[in-house]
Amino acid sequence: MEIKPTGGTLGARIEGIDLGKPLTDQDFRTILRALGAHGVLCFPDQTLGVDAFAAFGGRFGELEINVANRFHEPGHPEMMILSNIKRDGQPIGAGDAGQGWHTDMSYSHDIALANILHAQEVPQRDGKPLGDTQFLNMHAAYEDLPADLKTRLAGRTATHDFAKFWDMMRARPGNTRPPLTDEQRAKKPPVKQPIFRTHPITGRYVLYCNPGYAMRIDGMEEGESADLLDFLFRHQSQEKFLHAHHWTRGDVLMWDNIGTTHNAVADYREDEPRYMRRVQVMATLDYGKLAA
Repeated sequence: MEIKPTGGTLGARIEGIDLGKPLTDQDFRTILRALGAHGVLCFPDQTLGVDAFAAFGGRFGELEINVANRFHEPGHPEMMILSNIKRDGQPIGAGDAGQGWHTDMSYSHDIALANILHAQEVPQRDGKPLGDTQFLNMHAAYEDLPADLKTRLAGRTATHDFAKFWDMMRARPGNTRPPLTDEQRAKKPPVKQPIFRTHPITGRYVLYCNPGYAMRIDGMEEGESADLLDFLFRHQSQEKFLHAHHWTRGDVLMWDNIGTTHNAVADYREDEPRYMRRVQVMATLDYGKLAA
């Protein structure tokens, strides 16, 4: 296994490993350390099937079953289908997943360590891939905050709400997401999250407050909260924190869901097919100990 960092704020390419085979303890430790160090890992040219893909993700923690659970691979409710493809006039996957800056599961009491996508079909135009996934480095965003703001927000929490992102997507023209049911809403009530969180692999602080789900800073006057959230969202969106992944069919992309935010770029048409399999790893293990 060879790790090739991008040299930018995030990202590394990992070659020389077949993810279709069970990970050795050493390979697991190496990948976990690389996830903490680089935030976004690309494993190119992977051909693993659905069972092997689920097994790879499950090595790092319990796999989440999405609260909406509209599209998933047969026999694998934990494996979402992200796709714009339609069969018999019906979508086979979530066509608008991830479009907007967010951190998955920040709306949940139990947060996620990582997302993992496996590219089955990548849209192209004029020989160039479309549908980049973009990332922002929340380790670097925290470190670059003004010292007085770090002090001011130390120990404070913000309320995150699953419905914020869902309703934002539903409001887009032509969107077909249904309203959340009462049962779905009850499963994911608003939660409080620390604005600055200690990362379980690196042991360093990250800015854990994203525009997709963060609603307000708790215990703060509404206007002051709105102003500070606006500053935090603009601060973290600076280009110096940005990394974009250009997809190739067969890529397995694994990213740190605590130390980054991400956004799926929807720059492809319905006749430019995209098909991704996705699993989400919940933060259910002692990663600091496992990476040591």
